[in-house]
Amino acid sequence: MPAPAAVQVVVCTYNRAQHLDATLAALSRQQAAPMPWSVLVVDNASTDDTAAVVEAWRGRVPGLRRVLEPEPGVTAARRRGARETEADWIAFVDDDNLLEPDWIAGAAAAIAAQPEAGGFGGRIVLDFEVPQPAFLKGFGFCFAEQDHGAVLCEVDNLAGAGMLLRRAALEACGWTRESLLADRTGGQLISGGDVEISQRVRGAGYALWYAPGCVLRHQIPASRMSRLYLLRMAEGLGVSESLVNALGWPGPYATWRAQAKDNAWRCGVWAAGELRRALMRRYGVTGALAWLWFAGGMRRGVRAVESMPGDRRAAFFGAAARRA
Repeated sequence: MPAPAAVQVVVCTYNRAQHLDATLAALSRQQAAPMPWSVLVVDNASTDDTAAVVEAWRGRVPGLRRVLEPEPGVTAARRRGARETEADWIAFVDDDNLLEPDWIAGAAAAIAAQPEAGGFGGRIVLDFEVPQPAFLKGFGFCFAEQDHGAVLCEVDNLAGAGMLLRRAALEACGWTRESLLADRTGGQLISGGDVEISQRVRGAGYALWYAPGCVLRHQIPASRMSRLYLLRMAEGLGVSESLVNALGWPGPYATWRAQAKDNAWRCGVWAAGELRRALMRRYGVTGALAWLWFAGGMRRGVRAVESMPGDRRAAFFGAAARRA
């Protein structure tokens, strides 16, 4: 009888020792699950008490260990985590994610139900530090909110927080050898690396599934609840929208370029109309501005692809398109 599939939980962190402490505390409360699992903290060159926090939880969190990754950014940290383990499944968890006590058990159930899947994502509940301001309503996607209902179902994409991926799928799509999109680094809010992973896995022929039994709470501090942060996040997501679209485009570059420019223009026209209406009714101005910033980000993303050197564009363009 083959050994049960194992899960390596990879927690990427940078100078957020207090948040990491809460994340590890949640992992220490996991219920018994029918599969072996362990935790790896990838320390992205932190200068705070991260090492001490990990040491304090050693012995209370299964297989807990820490490795250093000097290259900044979430993508570099995740790829280091993938290289450090031979587990069948890898769960990427951020240092502000609190997993519910039955998260691992829910992951085991999802894998048992869809053993050929390439990846799973669970329900992501936003946990705001202070009451959510009205202008953030409708923008949960900017904070990786994810909820597709109460039933296991196939989906087109997965949020990065708590993304559970088959190692074989990561290797087959080439992500473990080379990532093509930069992700969050320092104050940069472009987060296309999350989408790149799931789309390249999907493009390699693996299905993605939503697993409602895997619930995590994404902590949102007050510092990320300002109007300026929303605008910056919306712009970054707009950039990512164009880049990821190019990554999965199945046709010629010229066709994508024309379509992407048209999409950005249409989004900008619509957002400008929404802004005019919001100014007239004196309500919803921030939301309309966020969509206008998103459209601007889309244009930036198009220009980023246009400015790529020929060899890089050839490697990048269509890399996540579905294979026959």
